[in-house]
Amino acid sequence: MTNRTLTLDDALHRYLLDVSLRESPLLERLRAETAALPTANWQIAPEQGQFMALLVRLLGARRVLEVGTYTGYSALVMAEALPEDGLVVCLDRAGNYHTIARRYWREAGVDARIQLRTGEALTCLEALEQEGGEAFDLVFIDADKANYPRYLEHALRLVRRGGLVLFDNVLWSGRVLQAEPDSDDTRGIQALNRALRDDPRVEISLLPLGDGLTLCRKC
Repeated sequence: MTNRTLTLDDALHRYLLDVSLRESPLLERLRAETAALPTANWQIAPEQGQFMALLVRLLGARRVLEVGTYTGYSALVMAEALPEDGLVVCLDRAGNYHTIARRYWREAGVDARIQLRTGEALTCLEALEQEGGEAFDLVFIDADKANYPRYLEHALRLVRRGGLVLFDNVLWSGRVLQAEPDSDDTRGIQALNRALRDDPRVEISLLPLGDGLTLCRKC
């Protein structure tokens, strides 16, 4: 027994996956194809994807917003967890990765539940606010880290009370410990983490899942 979170070595991480991961062959293929890309480290961990799908179901979510889509793995796991009339709205910069994403969404039969909007995330978020606030049950943010504090403000205007905002990469491979941050991204994550610690608008939990995942419940 222990009163602090375990550090997972490779063997224990393999055990975790062996006894808990229920990744479909389609998701496994998408993850393998993504692993061959030069930006493969942008891919979320499969156990994180499974956890996010569980959150979607626990919330009874019908509308999900994703900021940062890449090859579409996280959008796919969340879309599969939605009811038939559910919707994932994805915001991402235009790029070749979306060809991969759309192919797997179609193969999974959930392409009608996913709406991809391309452009700068902040501009797209402002447009969504014009369409109506508090329209989403869950918001997942996995885009440029320098803008994480700004994304928080938009997300809180777009998620309903009792809904969740998830931030990925909040441990940033340990770079959050840097006294003199080496990049704007590191500074952005540090600023977000400090702000969330005392923000009365949300209840939070930072989980050592993947590269760190913060759950924020809007009060």
